[in-house]
Amino acid sequence: MFEVLSLALPFFGIIFLGFGAGKIAGIPRSGLAWLDFYLVYVALPALFYDLMSKTPVEELAHGSFILATTFSTYVAFAISFVIGVLLSRGDLRLATIQGLVGSYANVGYMGPGITLAALGTAAAAPTALIFCFDVALVFTLTPLLMALGGTEAMSPGQLALRVVKRVLLHPFILGTLAGVGAALIEFQLPQGLATMVTFLRSSAAPTALFALGVTVALQPVGRIPVEMPILIAIKLVLHPLLAWLILTWIGGFDPVWIKTAVLMASLPTAATTFVAAQQYDIYVNRAATAIVISTVLSVFTVTGVLTLITLDLLPTAPFGR
Repeated sequence: MFEVLSLALPFFGIIFLGFGAGKIAGIPRSGLAWLDFYLVYVALPALFYDLMSKTPVEELAHGSFILATTFSTYVAFAISFVIGVLLSRGDLRLATIQGLVGSYANVGYMGPGITLAALGTAAAAPTALIFCFDVALVFTLTPLLMALGGTEAMSPGQLALRVVKRVLLHPFILGTLAGVGAALIEFQLPQGLATMVTFLRSSAAPTALFALGVTVALQPVGRIPVEMPILIAIKLVLHPLLAWLILTWIGGFDPVWIKTAVLMASLPTAATTFVAAQQYDIYVNRAATAIVISTVLSVFTVTGVLTLITLDLLPTAPFGR
C-alpha cells in the first residue's frame, strides 16, 4: 500500500497544488495561456517524440490492441451519447458533449506520467497508441455529430477535410509521428538537441498536472444535473472495465499493455471536453462541473486501479487466452 501511495501522491499532490494556487492566487484563466501553449505545442509533443523514438517499431504494429482500446472508448461514448439523447429528447449537440464527458479520458495531461511511473518504459508504446487513436476518435465523432445536429454548416467534403486536419495536425500526434519516423530510420538527435528534448520531456508531466489543477480550480461549478453521476460513473468505472473485458476476452496481449489500457481508461474526463463545449456553446458549465467532479473522484478510482496493478491483483488472462 505504501508503494501505491508513493505512486499516486505525486500526481494528485501536484494537481491539488495547482488547485490551491488557482483558488488562492486570483490570477484569471487567461494567465494560463502561455503555460497551455508550452504544454500543447512544446513539452508534451517532445514527450511523445521521445517515447516513440526509443520504441521499437514492431511494438507499434498491434492492430488488435488499437481496435480493442479505441472500441472500448467508443462504447463508453455511445452509451453516454444515448443517455444524453434520451434525456434531452433528441438534442444531438448536447448528447455529443455528454458523450465526451463519459468517455474521453485525460490521456494527454495525465496519461504518460502516471503509466510510465506505474509500469515503466514498457508502457510507452501502448500509452502513445491509446492517446493517438482516442484523439482521432474524438476529433472525428465530435464535428460529425455536431454537423448532424445542425451546428456545422459545411459540405461532407469540407467536414472530412476538417476532421483530417484536426487529427493529423494535432501537436501531440505530430510529435508521435515524428518519433515513429525517427524509430523507423533509427535516427538519433545530436547530443545538444537530445538533452533539450530530455529537459522538455521531464517538465511535461508536472507542468501538465499543475495546469490541470489550476484549470479545475477556475472552472465554474454549476448545479449537478441528473445525468452527471451516470456519466461520471461510465467514465471512471465502466470505461476501464470495458477496456479490461475487451482486451482480456481477445487475449494474447502483454500484461503491461492490458494494465496500461485499464489505467488510461480510468483517468477522469479530459479538460478538452470543456473546450469543445465552449466551441459549440452548449453544456459549458455542466462540462466544467463534470471535469471538476470526475477529477476529484479519480483520486479514489485511479488509486484503486493502481492498487490492483501494483499488487498484481488485476487478472490479465481471466478467459484462459
